[in-house]
Amino acid sequence: MNFFPDWQYIYLHGFASSPKSAKAQAMGDRFHQISIQPNIPDLNAGDFSQLTITRQINQVAALLDNSKPVTLIGSSLGGLVSAYLAEQYQQVQRLILLAPAFGFLSHWLPKLGDEAMKRWQQENYLMVYHYGEERSQPLSYDFVTDAQQYQEDMLQRPLPTLILHGKQDEVIPITASRKFANSRPWVKLIELESDHALGNVTEEIWQAIRLFCQLP
Repeated sequence: MNFFPDWQYIYLHGFASSPKSAKAQAMGDRFHQISIQPNIPDLNAGDFSQLTITRQINQVAALLDNSKPVTLIGSSLGGLVSAYLAEQYQQVQRLILLAPAFGFLSHWLPKLGDEAMKRWQQENYLMVYHYGEERSQPLSYDFVTDAQQYQEDMLQRPLPTLILHGKQDEVIPITASRKFANSRPWVKLIELESDHALGNVTEEIWQAIRLFCQLP
């Protein structure tokens, strides 16, 4: 039986991205074609400089519909945020994670280098290229200190979870999703011939989501 009209669908974009990203737009278009209106919030919230995982969790939590089960679809850092939301809020009954940013700090910070990290701590702001704005913007070091409190071993709520991850991901290695799925039998991991953007497998992603959510 198909219950898709009764669900709330929320899509969370990635780090330094926006609801106007190619992935968010493509996902929105697919849902609109089957008469579902997904909620795609702007996680920058008008102030990227003060972005934290906690702020994103609180922002999305305020959108959860208590009268409907919720499917969260999260891309990259949005996937990580989705996982923590699902751990805290029972309204979330299904997770779809696209190249989720498990181990985000451990993958991202080493690429910045020791000198940049020291300057960031001392000056409190780091210029980060924002793909949604197509320009660099300052990001507070609070982002790092906040993120450090979130440890993936705390994600233990058994709910239907679909992960789609590219085998050539250059930002978050697929081994991060493999490790997450291997210790959680409720997680299904689909490995794709793609990179972090997943731009060449849009159709495969949508078909997997349709099957997972029993959509028409």
